Amino acid sequence: MSTPGTLTDPARTDPTAPGYRPGRTLPLRVEAVRQLRRRRTQVMAAILALLPVVMVAAFAIGGEPERRGRVNLMDTATASGLNFAAVCLFVSAGFLLVIPVALFCGDTVASEAGWSSLRYLLAAPVPRARLLWSKLVVALAFSAAAMVLLPLVGLLVGTLAYGWGPLQIPTGGALPADEAVGRLAVVVAYVYVSQLVTAGLAFWLSTRTDAPLGAVGGAVGLTIVGNVLDAVTALGDWRAFLPAHWQFAWADALQTDIAWSGMLQGASVSVSYALILFALAFRGFAGKDIVS
Repeated sequence: MSTPGTLTDPARTDPTAPGYRPGRTLPLRVEAVRQLRRRRTQVMAAILALLPVVMVAAFAIGGEPERRGRVNLMDTATASGLNFAAVCLFVSAGFLLVIPVALFCGDTVASEAGWSSLRYLLAAPVPRARLLWSKLVVALAFSAAAMVLLPLVGLLVGTLAYGWGPLQIPTGGALPADEAVGRLAVVVAYVYVSQLVTAGLAFWLSTRTDAPLGAVGGAVGLTIVGNVLDAVTALGDWRAFLPAHWQFAWADALQTDIAWSGMLQGASVSVSYALILFALAFRGFAGKDIVS
């Protein structure tokens, strides 16, 4: 019971306040439109869409890739549009595709705090869990769109430049075009799952700081640290617990007979880390003192 003169929040004291529905606050559509209109989203989309065009221009200027010794995926880039799309993923999965994931997931909460609008969103009142859930779902959706945009544009540009045909396997043989499209879908799905660790890091940091650049940069930096640690062969079997150790396991999908073991191990490691980081973000934000 409140004492005279005490200010109370009707939404907290009366959960049946007319017109108030916690589950309808900050709809996903509203959050998605807000993020879509931001300049950084448009710039990132432009960069991902232009990369295949730049690569085609580079091959046109420098000629076809030189084959020296063992043939790798890059050497087959100009064999067909499907090969070109696969090469676009190969050259970008290790770093470039980390950036949009870190950007969308790391900027989403921290930017609201940096603009001093976070407390006003919570005063709407938007429940904290609902706010985080809306922002996380939209951030992951935009990250998935980035993963799809690059190979899709790569397939279109590569087909126009090199024609439609089977996917040439570097180790020998080829996959029919219709089967290769399905294999590329598997690759894109795995790349996305492998980036969930970066998404978790960025989102957790976004709930801990008011500086978006700190959250984004921190996630990218820690991802790079993971890649460096994976290169330390002295760690032996401990490297299997690093998400970076499995980041190129998707190459098993571009073989004559697809092998799932590496991708399943990599996906389990990535999802495990991501779930822990997402849980830490929600738990920490629930009790955080919002002053901005």
